[in-house]
Amino acid sequence: MQDKIRYYSTAGRAPVVDFPEALFQGQPPDGGLYMPTRIPGMDPEEIEAVKGQPYRDVARAVLWKFLRDEMPEQELARITSEAYNFEVPIEHVAERRHIIRLDRGPTASFKDFAARFMARTMQYYQRSEDAERVILVATSGDTGSAIANAFWGVEGFRVVVLYPKHEVSDRQARQMNTLGGNVTAVACDTKFDQLQANAIRAFGDKDLAGLRLTSANSINWCRLMPQIGYHFYSYTALEPEKGEPIVDAVSSGNFGNVTADFIALRMGKPVKRILVATNENDEFPGFMETGIYRPIYPSKACISNAMNVGNPSNMRRLFDLYGGRIDREGVVHKMPDLDALRRDAVGMTISDALTHITIQSVYERYGVLLEPHGAVSWAALHRYLSLREEEPLSIATETAHPGKFPEALQAIGVEPELPESMKGLDEKEPSFFELTADYEEFKEFLLHLS
Repeated sequence: MQDKIRYYSTAGRAPVVDFPEALFQGQPPDGGLYMPTRIPGMDPEEIEAVKGQPYRDVARAVLWKFLRDEMPEQELARITSEAYNFEVPIEHVAERRHIIRLDRGPTASFKDFAARFMARTMQYYQRSEDAERVILVATSGDTGSAIANAFWGVEGFRVVVLYPKHEVSDRQARQMNTLGGNVTAVACDTKFDQLQANAIRAFGDKDLAGLRLTSANSINWCRLMPQIGYHFYSYTALEPEKGEPIVDAVSSGNFGNVTADFIALRMGKPVKRILVATNENDEFPGFMETGIYRPIYPSKACISNAMNVGNPSNMRRLFDLYGGRIDREGVVHKMPDLDALRRDAVGMTISDALTHITIQSVYERYGVLLEPHGAVSWAALHRYLSLREEEPLSIATETAHPGKFPEALQAIGVEPELPESMKGLDEKEPSFFELTADYEEFKEFLLHLS
């Protein structure tokens, strides 16, 4: 019998806690991020057993490894069945290359996988409590809409979502600022990194303790943990030969997406290489090449806007996985095992120019429509494989529906059809507050929420 999984801080100066505390606290008080005291494994037979199974069953098998001591299995089955009531298509493109489309949830973004699971899990633990909790989330694109949708109308929770008003598409903004009810949208005249810094500061501000703030960004372990499920599914749905490794190309912004894949690798998923695909916010590819970590301040505004992050929060978890330690300011206190990291992964920078070219070339050659984030991961995969003679099984993540980015697709003369979840969105009346980057202004806003 293995020890129960608990959660420690990557900064190493906070008490180890149980899952519910990590869930609602969101972030440890010492400025680190919660990580499990052990990463459970899935042996080859267990992976074989879920090959070809529906997504909800694969997700349940993976998540049960972490939650078996936290809730009855039937409750986890209920949560995964309710959360994942949509398709997760995998599309063959060419040779042994594929795309996993993570855009069929209610906000047409991969963030639905984590947000819907997290909302139901919080609701499960919240039942015996009466006081309202405030879910505070900063977003560079799709996180805010996914969290807002997942918690919209859920009793006992209020959502405050912050977004940079000049760096999200109009449709992304409308998915956040047209809901109303228990969702408050705040458009801020700054970059995502500053919004994230303000949110993190608020979690540690004693003056705000009465709000019972909790995080729904991927700094919360329960936002990252469900993402491990689709990285296993991208493998099992292809039904490779037993133990055959795969090349994963993963669009990477705040690094929750790719860190989940590194954890899947640790759990036993056969991975040949993880391609950490960034846009021009290329602090990680630079680190992989030089061994020197340099955050990008301010972050660069690229068309793959959800990836406009110059100092990813989850870098703390990635360093921790490889024995290193980095703080939230991007200061390295202990180097990770860079040789091991380089064996497992490659950092790849994709420019806006190449993103545009990829959208056009993939559509013209294969008839496959990509949006900017998926184009980044596909461009990374194409570059990596073009330098090699072998053709391994491979998959790239398409993280949002092309219909969310009509401006980026104008060059190829395609007006993507909107998913059902977004039809009529353009006619809805937005309602939002506007703030600057100033923390004290933001703090006063929170204190006077009604």
